[in-house]
Amino acid sequence: MPGDPPVPITVWPVPAPHEGEAMSNAMGVRLVHNLTHPSDLIIDLAEGPQLARAIIAAHRRSHLQAARAVGWGRESATLIVTGWPLAEASPIDFFLRCRAHLVPGGCVAVLLAHGDIALPVDVVIAAKRAGLAYLQHIVAADRPPRPGQQAQLAIHTDVLILTRSAIEGGRADG
Repeated sequence: MPGDPPVPITVWPVPAPHEGEAMSNAMGVRLVHNLTHPSDLIIDLAEGPQLARAIIAAHRRSHLQAARAVGWGRESATLIVTGWPLAEASPIDFFLRCRAHLVPGGCVAVLLAHGDIALPVDVVIAAKRAGLAYLQHIVAADRPPRPGQQAQLAIHTDVLILTRSAIEGGRADG
């Protein structure tokens, strides 16, 4: 958005998800280990068992369930992971709910199939309207770039990392 500082873009060399799933096992492991610490709570709203496996293997706590309108629990989470698009809620309502269930400094990881250049912008706009800040953009690719060689990335997933500011004010973060 005009006037916003750019966010860092990181390339993660991880396999593509299987059809109908939000992420690969390697993506689940990277999200859990990079965005949480032991004893942190994770809310898993992603399709497929990959994040659940990573949460269990890393000895994190979680609310594991399919994305739905009820059942997020009362405790605030450090990380909420979801696929996109949403089936049951408007984007702004969804992000308002995420913000209400995040600890200050907590993150929402939104997994998008790569390809639609307008979709990440729409997601970021909805998140900002709900008071979340756009923190990082992760590009997941099957083939990582090799030093000294010009190669095209086989990008399959964009992961938008949104955060609830640790400093609470009366305005949207960012």
